[in-house]
Amino acid sequence: MSDSPLTLYTHPMSRGQIARWMLEEVGEPYEEVLLNYYEGSKAPPIPGAVSMKDPNYLALNSMGKVPTVVHNGQVVTEAAAICLYLADAFPEKGLAPAPGARADYYRWTLFAAGPMEQAILCQAQGWGVDSVDKEATAGFGSFDRTMDALETALTDRRYIAGDAFSAADVYLGACLDFGMAFQTIPERSAFTAYVAPLRERQAYKRFKAIEDAHMAQMMGGA
Repeated sequence: MSDSPLTLYTHPMSRGQIARWMLEEVGEPYEEVLLNYYEGSKAPPIPGAVSMKDPNYLALNSMGKVPTVVHNGQVVTEAAAICLYLADAFPEKGLAPAPGARADYYRWTLFAAGPMEQAILCQAQGWGVDSVDKEATAGFGSFDRTMDALETALTDRRYIAGDAFSAADVYLGACLDFGMAFQTIPERSAFTAYVAPLRERQAYKRFKAIEDAHMAQMMGGA
């Protein structure tokens, strides 16, 4: 659907915002392709955009969801995978720790993409883990246990994977930023202290400005 060497397929009201933040941190030129949700979605349609269920897009991402990044013909879906992939694809940008120092980098990126996201979804949907037996079978244990583990990891730590900002901070930071804004994650002091400086990054401000402009245009046409 695009001939650009680096293309982001996204929607302003989606996890595509995480991929865009990562792309802005990378700082390489990229093309964007905006897609509409399925017919009947509550999200206002984007004028001129095709559906995520368009056959051409499904050929890239058979889930019919966003984000998707295509880089030199390589197709990457899932926001966490996109962050990790781009850090490796552009090593000169310094967005991944040295190969021998990536334990926390992988651990907390995948913690956010797995147990943390499951815990938030179950909490939001009212699928509570209300017994020891259920907690034992749930990958995240319980919502409170997940939040406590993350709080412990972030206390007195500026970055989640060492002494420097990395793709792990993009993914985890975006999840916390979004979750606290929409009150699906509690505003614990360790969380707010971690996210606050991330919001001051120039790449964060650039991606937010782009997404806000798209949102305003989309809502204006609603």
